Amino acid sequence: MKSQSSTLTRALSLRHVVLFGLAFMAPLTVFVTYGVAIESTQGMIPTAYAIALVVMLFTAYSYGMMSKEFPIAGSSYTFTQKAISPHVGFLVGWTILIDYVFSPMISSLIVGLYASAYFPSVPMFVWIILFIAIISTVNILGVKIAANFNMYVVIFQVLFFVLFAILSIRGLLEGKGTGTLFSSLPFFDPNVKMSTILSVVPLLCFSFLGFDAVSTLSEETKNPKTTLPKAILLITMIGGILFIVVTYFAQMIFPNFDSFISPDTAANHIMVFIGGNLLNSIFTAVMITTSFASAAASSASSSRILYAMGRENVLPKKVFGYLSPKFHTPVYNLLLIGVIALSAIYMDIDAAVSLINFGALFAFMAVNLSVIFHYFIRKKKRSVKGTILYLIIPLMGAFFSGLFLVKSSMHALILGGCWLACGILYLLYLTKMFRQKPPQLHFEEGEHSV
Repeated sequence: MKSQSSTLTRALSLRHVVLFGLAFMAPLTVFVTYGVAIESTQGMIPTAYAIALVVMLFTAYSYGMMSKEFPIAGSSYTFTQKAISPHVGFLVGWTILIDYVFSPMISSLIVGLYASAYFPSVPMFVWIILFIAIISTVNILGVKIAANFNMYVVIFQVLFFVLFAILSIRGLLEGKGTGTLFSSLPFFDPNVKMSTILSVVPLLCFSFLGFDAVSTLSEETKNPKTTLPKAILLITMIGGILFIVVTYFAQMIFPNFDSFISPDTAANHIMVFIGGNLLNSIFTAVMITTSFASAAASSASSSRILYAMGRENVLPKKVFGYLSPKFHTPVYNLLLIGVIALSAIYMDIDAAVSLINFGALFAFMAVNLSVIFHYFIRKKKRSVKGTILYLIIPLMGAFFSGLFLVKSSMHALILGGCWLACGILYLLYLTKMFRQKPPQLHFEEGEHSV
């Protein structure tokens, strides 16, 4: 009989999981990359987001299919390990760690920058340390607390989107910007080449990161085989629609994107233009709160990936496979992630983003291939319907993920490649030069607490 400390508690409903994923996704970050994206697409950013949504739905579908088949903690690590091989699964788990583990660090850095700008007398490192301490405490107390907190933060973001849309519509009716509510130009401009739009799609795909994170909550979700696939597709769709609508209004109200002093501050220019300093202050406050929710979600997800790997001795079990007897959360993993997030005090954000890009695309490609290996090859679901569902759709997802991975910056490829090389070396040690299999996760539904 399993001890209580070795299991996670099923407490999350579809609403909790969707809100958790949206909090991780942090839809408001659409404004952070808006300046760069609008310049790269030459004014057709809503179309670029629509393309990104379609591309990400392929991968979201694959995550949903694998979550239905293997509803246990571990996400892409578990899926690839079960469907392809334990060795490939280990490398996917190793690579995706850089995605999740560095996400709280980026949120910490954003908060430090915004807070120190508003309160210059307080050093940035103070805000970063305080932020990390709060995030770690929230997650140690339990994911249910984090999920409830995320619900209010997501509502906060949605309300800001509504306010932004209302002020944009009012401004357009008053003659600001294009002076009209409806225009096809943000979606189609004959002067813009499709290659120009496609060049920014890889960047925009990372705005969707969050749908995959919820698959790590499999062991804490009620009815995970039905809840997770629904949640994953809902998160992707909701995020994509928000991105398209918001960027449409942003471009309509402020069409002269060439006038931005800096792409990094483009959103601030738009906020001041349509709502003055008050709206800009609200926007800053929402951004800090959003970073808080995003860090809480990414910290929880990464700690559970470490837990899944530690539970079966892929990583040292005493540390990574430990759950608090009182809170039933992976305390050591959460503390470790907090320590890593402290690198925000010294880390350059570009280097961290490059690592995250590499890890996400590598995992996306692997999960798409996992659907093919598990359903089409192993289970031989090769009817006309099966070929479409379990070969064509995931193959397209794998193709786009692989294409964007290859088109990543040289910086990302070098940093990500070095991390992957370290994983291969550790795998060689762990398996005695591939002479034995690494430990595998075992799906035992009966060992979960209800």
